[in-house]
Amino acid sequence: MCSNGNPYRLIRTEVLEVTTETPTIKTFRLKPDEEVRFQAGQFIDLTVPGAGEAPFTPSSRASDTAEIAVSVMRVGRVTTQMHALSAGDIVGLRGPYGSAYPLDEFAGREILVVGGGCGFAPLRSLMYSLFDMSGQFKRLFFRGGCRKPGELLYRDEMKSWGEREDLDLLLTVDEGDETWDGRVGLVTAILEDVPMNFTEGVAIVCGPPIMMKFATQKVLAMGFQPESIFLSMEKNMSCGIGKCGHCRLGVYYCCKDGPVFRYSQIHDLPGIWE
Repeated sequence: MCSNGNPYRLIRTEVLEVTTETPTIKTFRLKPDEEVRFQAGQFIDLTVPGAGEAPFTPSSRASDTAEIAVSVMRVGRVTTQMHALSAGDIVGLRGPYGSAYPLDEFAGREILVVGGGCGFAPLRSLMYSLFDMSGQFKRLFFRGGCRKPGELLYRDEMKSWGEREDLDLLLTVDEGDETWDGRVGLVTAILEDVPMNFTEGVAIVCGPPIMMKFATQKVLAMGFQPESIFLSMEKNMSCGIGKCGHCRLGVYYCCKDGPVFRYSQIHDLPGIWE
């Protein structure tokens, strides 16, 4: 349920800045008329006047309650209209909704974050929260990939992450080009030699369904326990409050019971990767 009171109430929100990240993804820096407090893993609904509304997971730092950012892939009517927005335009915001990552549970443990493609956007907020917790966990690993170098989100920011002493980062692309001097191959291939205690560690996986399927199979084979694998299951979310039924996942609603689930909660449900 919405932590800001009435789950249907829209908050007037101004677009402050629009940044083109890739040919299909833009990041929108937004300023709501009132403070919005979310936790990493939760999502918001944005309304574009005349187009409709859609759910997005913030890609900004949760501790910054004055502004909020979302990275949006252009895939349909609402997201196409969002990509036409510019600084000064007004949208509506509802939320935040859904479950968050249990960060307190991560303290004192080794953490592996695995991201693919557009999954970098919600993981960015999680990583900011983990950076704010630096020193409270043993080690932090980020393994990420996308199809081509031009589709890598936050490429310049990834360079600065790679310089952090509290993060072991490795990226890969399915197909390299002349601009890429890193690893080439699927993201599952760069999970082979992560130097951590898998059975006692935490794994977080976020990305397109097919990537999440094989990455989850990989971390299970590595020895991670099902209850210590966390998945962001954002598929087909719409209303945000479990009323429309679009995001039904077995006995759960992704918007209300998730979108963050432990693999042990959903592993035996049919069609979780569809």
